[in-house]
Amino acid sequence: MAHVSLTPTPMSAPFPGVPVVLALDLGTTTGWALQASDGLITSGTVSFRPSRYDGGGMRYLRFRGWLDQLAHDAGAITAIHFEEVRRHVGTDAAHVYGGLLATLTSWAETAGVAYQGVPVGTIKRHATGKGNANKDAMMAAARARGFSPADDNEADAIAILLWALETRGGVQ
Repeated sequence: MAHVSLTPTPMSAPFPGVPVVLALDLGTTTGWALQASDGLITSGTVSFRPSRYDGGGMRYLRFRGWLDQLAHDAGAITAIHFEEVRRHVGTDAAHVYGGLLATLTSWAETAGVAYQGVPVGTIKRHATGKGNANKDAMMAAARARGFSPADDNEADAIAILLWALETRGGVQ
């Protein structure tokens, strides 16, 4: 079973009919942030660490199931933005990221949901003003905006969501 941490944070003024936008920091511990149709922003982390009895594909099946449940609970997701990582420290991290990305994009294609990768430097620059900001700076930036991220994964997801909302997905 996936472990979930959840921190609801209300927007300053909810607006009916707001598009449902999901932001993800993909990894074994995936950070997520979601703006619901009422304008409420919720964020947290979910772990897709396999147990010792799981086969190699179980983390991806759990991720797909989590996406299904999230879409059921939140309503029709309009757009998904995720951190687009081009370089990983280790081979295992690269494999996990690639598997989660393949699962996410195939799920989004099947569900008819638009998705977009956002470069790491773009996210960091938008959140902190510095394209190579460290984890502590990202956590501080999220806190400065009124959020209480449990870890850097959640802080990154919040930053991705705020970037998506404030730039209309990079259009502005």
